[in-house]
Amino acid sequence: MSATASEKIPVTVLTGYLGAGKTTLLNRILSEPHGKKYAVIVNEFGEVGIDNDLVVGADEEVFEMNNGCICCTVRGDLIRIIDGLMRRKGGFDGIIVETTGLADPAPVAQTFFVDEEMGARTKLDAVVTVADAKWLIDRLKDAPEAKNQIAFADVI
Repeated sequence: MSATASEKIPVTVLTGYLGAGKTTLLNRILSEPHGKKYAVIVNEFGEVGIDNDLVVGADEEVFEMNNGCICCTVRGDLIRIIDGLMRRKGGFDGIIVETTGLADPAPVAQTFFVDEEMGARTKLDAVVTVADAKWLIDRLKDAPEAKNQIAFADVI
């Protein structure tokens, strides 16, 4: 059964080229006293860049933050991870998917439209692209990923 639009969990895809400040923005969102709980899925090749001070517990791919947020490192299928998050006890207000700096956000966003079950429980809220103004012109010249991230963004 499909949830109404107001019952669906909003998903924000946070993207941007390497070093643009995605993790800095994510840490800021998680540390603000807004009273919301987020499940965070981090798609990184290296170590998770979330501030250690925010992490209070961890098991395999899932990290619990000191503000009650849940964080994961994507090493498998996005649908599988979101399905697992939806089954966890304790709700959350939204999901933030932080992509790697080399990612094209289109396939991540399409997940929420192509998979019927995922679309029934979640809604793509926005694709937010973080851009480093100092290096933006250079990135647009030499990095097709940066062009795709900006072209696909709802918010830059």
